[in-house]
Amino acid sequence: MLPLLRRHKLFFLATSVAAIAFRLIFIFALPVVSGDSLIYGDIAKNWLRHGVFGLSADGRVQPTYIRLPGYPAYLAAIFKVFGMEHYNAAMLAQMFVDVTTCFVIAALVLRILRCGAEDVDQRHAERAARSAFVLTAFCPFLSNYVAAPLSETWSVFLTAMALLLAVRALQRMQAGDASGEMRPWLLCGAVVGAAVMFRPDNGLLAAVIGGALLLRFLHGPHHLKVRALRAGMAFTLAILAFMAPWTVRNWRTMHRFQPLAPRYANDPGETTPMGFNRWIKTWIEDFISVQQVYWNVDGSAVDPNLLPPRAFDSAEQRQTTLKLLDDYNDSLTMTSEFDARFAALANARIHSHLFRYYVWLPLARIADMWLRPRTEMLPIETDWWNYDDHEGETVIALALAALNLFYLVMAVVGWARCRKSASFVALALLAAFVFLRSALLGTLENPEPRYTLECYPVVIVLAPALFQRRA
Repeated sequence: MLPLLRRHKLFFLATSVAAIAFRLIFIFALPVVSGDSLIYGDIAKNWLRHGVFGLSADGRVQPTYIRLPGYPAYLAAIFKVFGMEHYNAAMLAQMFVDVTTCFVIAALVLRILRCGAEDVDQRHAERAARSAFVLTAFCPFLSNYVAAPLSETWSVFLTAMALLLAVRALQRMQAGDASGEMRPWLLCGAVVGAAVMFRPDNGLLAAVIGGALLLRFLHGPHHLKVRALRAGMAFTLAILAFMAPWTVRNWRTMHRFQPLAPRYANDPGETTPMGFNRWIKTWIEDFISVQQVYWNVDGSAVDPNLLPPRAFDSAEQRQTTLKLLDDYNDSLTMTSEFDARFAALANARIHSHLFRYYVWLPLARIADMWLRPRTEMLPIETDWWNYDDHEGETVIALALAALNLFYLVMAVVGWARCRKSASFVALALLAAFVFLRSALLGTLENPEPRYTLECYPVVIVLAPALFQRRA
């Protein structure tokens, strides 16, 4: 990567400056400091002021483990230096993290193409790397999260870095280069461990990279088995070094074995309406239902008119569902009785439509997360397609949808063009990561487009491969 930077200093300097300016527009014109940002901020402030990783409640600080410590630690460092609740400083620092991601993705493109086949024209490999840099620098779907004090920017950066380090280490192992072999795996494990401490779903990085080493161990020659075993041990120990302190803290403070954050972000003693969640999964397939229904429970009313027709299998079931929602709306509290009634509804719907529940709806949720225009961080209504109500917003949303589709189509075309000449090890690793993450997302009740952001480094890495030529 360094030789490329030296040969094209002006290009990278000018593009980096433009990328910074692009992100500054989001930070100062379209900042989003609400919801999870305030939860992270509250934890960071209590950590600094009281030495407690907890949330403010009724004038006291209650220890919590509903969020992992990575992003609160980042905010605490920012608040310590720049002052409490200085979210602008946090967003400005994230801007430089996101620009660094541009360099990491460009380096990953070079690594994949240069270490593929010998007949790849290296000039075109460098051209693809520069193209990837531009695609990342001006990707609005990554840039707009810089303007929100959330973990996404750091998570995307750490994901891209972990994939780069893993690809590099696997290629060295494949080539038989044993010099300093443990250091790359320790570093890769440390980056994955840090990523997991920002978002629990980044544990998929450990699964994918660890799986690649396991395949090397199971199917490689003896000398490769030994090296894969040593690498796997170093990789695992580095990850555990990050997870162990958090796990011990949760055991001592919360009296729970909780190496990550709980699936439903609930502290000990807080109940989760599993029956309601199961019922939601029998019909939900898009983000607007998450906002209008799922996030309202409990504490807010649910408008029955917002339920789509697929939420009912019969007139009788519709009547039962509407009666249950009316009863809930009277109290706005998800009691165990209400939850049991939702569970009964869910069981009946699942039993009668197994394919819909286990196959069709998960695929629909995955498609929605990948193809939605990604307007959730912009002042655009969720029902942007109602042209008569949101004329200007509809146009912007459609343009963003087209841009998102453009990135995805470029990635598919790039995959088709480079799969025979680029590094097989790298492409297999990237494909496995995207596939497993998408499969995981299909199991969620809340299909939010932001959950696919960690896959965008892979999308951008593959997209410029269409510029690749053979020598």
